[in-house]
Amino acid sequence: QVQLVESGGGLVQAGGSLRLACAASGRSFSTFDMAWFRQTPGKEREFAAVVMWSGANIFYTDSVKGRFTISRDNAKNTASLQMNSLKPEDTAVYYCAARQGLFYRSNYYDASTYNYWGQGTQVTVSS
Repeated sequence: QVQLVESGGGLVQAGGSLRLACAASGRSFSTFDMAWFRQTPGKEREFAAVVMWSGANIFYTDSVKGRFTISRDNAKNTASLQMNSLKPEDTAVYYCAARQGLFYRSNYYDASTYNYWGQGTQVTVSS
């Protein structure tokens, strides 16, 4: 099975930056779509960003476009989320997620299509 571990969360002031990392186990990392979701207490899990298995296609939710950058390093089995110009509304637990990219070709924004999840890392942005 695939195991995902997030790191890099913390407390930052509005306007600051954080870089999240997701380390994946296994030997099939290059076949997975890698995504980041986020969730605040009492709210549903929200799609943030995804990089598809080929690396050629990247999508973001509108609220983070221009501020967040998702990337992957297949040689290191890692996916990253660079977050700049952070806002208090970005405060959430951020989760790394993976799905088999050759099987799933759509609905990248749907959390239910992802089979593997990390434990989450807290990001808190103060005003």
